[in-house]
Amino acid sequence: MARVVSLNEAISGAVHDGDVVALEGFTHLIPFAAGHEIIRQERRDLTLVRMTPDIIYDQLIGMGCAKKLIFSWAGNPGAGSLYRFRDAVENAIPHELEIEEHSHAGMAARYQAGASGLPFGVLRGYRGTDLSKVTTSISEITCPFTGETLAAVPALTPDVGVICAQQADRKGNVMMWGITGVQKEVVLAARRSVVLVEEIVDQFSPKTNGVVLPAWVVDTISVVPSGPHPSYAQDYSHRDNSFYASWERISRDREAFLAWMTEHVLNTGDHDAYLASLDGTRHRSDS
Repeated sequence: MARVVSLNEAISGAVHDGDVVALEGFTHLIPFAAGHEIIRQERRDLTLVRMTPDIIYDQLIGMGCAKKLIFSWAGNPGAGSLYRFRDAVENAIPHELEIEEHSHAGMAARYQAGASGLPFGVLRGYRGTDLSKVTTSISEITCPFTGETLAAVPALTPDVGVICAQQADRKGNVMMWGITGVQKEVVLAARRSVVLVEEIVDQFSPKTNGVVLPAWVVDTISVVPSGPHPSYAQDYSHRDNSFYASWERISRDREAFLAWMTEHVLNTGDHDAYLASLDGTRHRSDS
């Protein structure tokens, strides 16, 4: 049954050194606040998993939290590259980073298999590619009914799955809507889960494309308004596009990156203090 705790307590109890950790979100509902708390708590040797690692993974990698990245695309969406990620891969700074690359379809199949309690997922998506030559977690399998050769990928069952959602109710059920990506599958596949929400409500109102996670599949809930910033939560906040543009300059230089992280993450005690350090409440929705 889901417990409502502070984000500090949620991360402290769920994320340990050496864990496999998935912080999922696609375009919106990206759990930046949780990533920052992992950095503050100085977790190390993590295997980070995400379909589309962006700025928060650049920060986690640059601050030395990660030993491996399992992913299908990486970049600063709409703005450029992830220079701390690149520095780790190309120059082993702050230390060597192992990478395991899949396609979006392959990652989705792995999460789905983990959520379903199956050992692997099956897809056609790798046919005609060379990805299996550099990614050992892609194998061929023969369909027992048609004889067709397909790709098989092992289930993803992270130690910890972290997502953002818009609401939780007082029973501990969670509701999200908008672009929901693989957040549901991540929670179902993970051994432990942390969900950040904008607010707790007495009851849910029906939402188009709404997804409800029942309380019994969620371990901890933290109320963190604007927890996705600079990403957003539909109907609660706006995407901070200027932040994504500014990260291009900040992340290029390691000293500038470390200075920024010290000021806005390490020297802030929580997400509210982080937002205050940016003077950044303009992303909040007026609706």
